[in-house]
Formats: sequence, structure tokens, C-alpha cells
Amino acid sequence: MKEMILEYIRNEYIDDDEADEVTLDENTPLISSGIVDSFSMVSLKRFLEKKYSISIPDEEASPEAFNTVTSIIALVNRHVAKK
Repeated sequence: MKEMILEYIRNEYIDDDEADEVTLDENTPLISSGIVDSFSMVSLKRFLEKKYSISIPDEEASPEAFNTVTSIIALVNRHVAKK
């Protein structure tokens, strides 16, 4: 899951000319570093919901929940476990 989310973020939100300058791992701050903005967060949420056949309530889709890949994985795992 970690690699799939990292790859999605690299492909969708990091320009090719910035790729060498951006260090991206599971603990990279996505929101506070500006890699993911509020619009991107919505598309990432939709991607995760489709990929894992889950529904993430809007109140749980907070900047804190989407700030690192580690926190995103925890959010997804909570909802996968509910299925």
C-alpha cells in the first residue's frame, strides 16, 4: 500500500522538473510542505476510496489524516477493517 500511494503522489502531484528536488517517503509532510493542497486531497481521497472500495467520511479527511503517507495508510486501514 505504501509504495502504491507514494507512486500515485509522485505521478499526480510532483512535476517532473521538481522530482529530483523533492524527497518523498512515508513520513514526508504532504500538506504542510505544499505537495498536496486541498484540491489534491479530495482527488487523493477519491482515489483511495475507489482503490480500496471504502468510504472515508469527510470529517475524517482532515489535513492531519492526509499529511503523511503513514497517516493515510492508518486512515485507509481503519476503513478497510470496517468492511
